[in-house]
Amino acid sequence: MTSTTLTGERADLLETLAAHRHFLRHTVRGLTDDQARQRTTASELTLGGLVKHVAHQEANWARFIVEGTQAMATPTDPAGFEKWAEEFRLLPGETLAGVLAHYEDVARRTDELVHTLPDLDASHPLPEAPWFQPGAVRSARRVFLHIVAETAQHAGHADIVRESLDGQKTMG
Repeated sequence: MTSTTLTGERADLLETLAAHRHFLRHTVRGLTDDQARQRTTASELTLGGLVKHVAHQEANWARFIVEGTQAMATPTDPAGFEKWAEEFRLLPGETLAGVLAHYEDVARRTDELVHTLPDLDASHPLPEAPWFQPGAVRSARRVFLHIVAETAQHAGHADIVRESLDGQKTMG
């Protein structure tokens, strides 16, 4: 891996991402695939689906940093929304081990990008979507911060789903 000098900011991004990824992975430890597919709350969220979604979104945002707007597929029709919804489900033929292995690969590639990206201020316009302000732009730094926030948020969701499943808690 080629590396730029790892500044305090980059080291902080990597350390924070690693901590929240650990919480998410720790929450699914020891589960069977059936448990990873099980809904335990009023929401549609499942543990396997949360890991799958976080990995997919992290990969998409990392592609956005490198490729720009064209890397962000925005669903616009029922088929696109169904494909997006599948991110949240561990589908038949998918395993928790497979989703975790994919997440590990995505995390490795993101970490390499944090190390090697020449400029955290490099930015791209966001695609047109109802959830983005028209004309919004995101820097690589802001995207990495978004990945941290999304990982932390979904690690919290996973903790609630896991506690509802079998009483296990990530922390406490």
